[in-house]
Amino acid sequence: MTLRVLAAMSGGVDSAVAAARIAEAGHDVTGVHLALSANPQSYRTGARGCCTVEDSRDARRAADVIGIPFYIWDMAERFHRDVVEDFVSEYAAGRTPNPCLRCNEKIKFEAVLTRALALGFDAVATGHHARLADGVLSRSPDAAKDQSYVLGVLTRDQLRHAIFPLGDSTKAQVREEAARRGLTVADKPDSHDICFIADGDTRGFLADRLGAAPGPIVDVSGEVVGTHEGAYGFTVGQRKGLRVDRPAPDGRPRYVLSIEPVSNTVTVGPRSALEVTAIVAVRPVWNGPVAEPCEPLACTVQLRAHGEVYGCRAQLSGDEVHITLDSPATGVAAGQAAVLYVGDTVIGSATIATAA
Repeated sequence: MTLRVLAAMSGGVDSAVAAARIAEAGHDVTGVHLALSANPQSYRTGARGCCTVEDSRDARRAADVIGIPFYIWDMAERFHRDVVEDFVSEYAAGRTPNPCLRCNEKIKFEAVLTRALALGFDAVATGHHARLADGVLSRSPDAAKDQSYVLGVLTRDQLRHAIFPLGDSTKAQVREEAARRGLTVADKPDSHDICFIADGDTRGFLADRLGAAPGPIVDVSGEVVGTHEGAYGFTVGQRKGLRVDRPAPDGRPRYVLSIEPVSNTVTVGPRSALEVTAIVAVRPVWNGPVAEPCEPLACTVQLRAHGEVYGCRAQLSGDEVHITLDSPATGVAAGQAAVLYVGDTVIGSATIATAA
């Protein structure tokens, strides 16, 4: 069956090859590039991000080579509200957000998919590295590039209208195919860092928007060991840039253990104090082939993008997901996603609220 497919084209090699594969399969494909900044020059230049003038031009050239119609959709206002402002407010609240995950959730698979369906498209295709079969999301065979974690927030309905043409391919295979197809982005570097922070200085970006907010840095006993200019400049598990006045009594490195926005206090301590085995997560999304776990379910959980995977038991209790880890995890930060898997298959996700 021929589908009308909207191919989201970021200007990178993955989305270009994804669009090419869908068109070659005989579907009616239209390419769209999302303009996420009202002033692209203020975002990253070159090939480091996905919000640049160069990226829109690369996307257009790829569409021309593939032979599909191409449009640019202005999503700058929505992106600023749902991703950038959310990023700032989450840090101000002492949490550590994942802006790429939020962009997938709010922009690519809420705003874009909603508009695409309203325009008569059957599905949206992207260049994400993840498998999708019969609406079930699973890991990519390329573990280094797997993006099932950042897609774990999508609903079943969104997944039913999504296509990930690169699901069974490694990044090396995608680049080789792009070169064979004559796509000029074949050797373009991958985007990385946070696309809307031009110089990569997250602390400076937040300081410009939240202002200086001096406060204490304390150790686990409550003793003041330093000061900071804003608790928003730290994240749980952070080791570098702590600016403490003196070393720990045992001479070992200190890590950020917690961030308290009300008292504006950052607590630091030994790595061992970072270990947690119990997590409570909120705003659950169940999108896999198994039912919501009203009883403890043996599964695995990933707590950061490209982070370690832990065996666990997960159970839904009211509006919360209680996750008990089989072995301790470190650096678990409120605001990150806990994505649950059975084998390589995503079964759901929730936002980490507390860990102990």
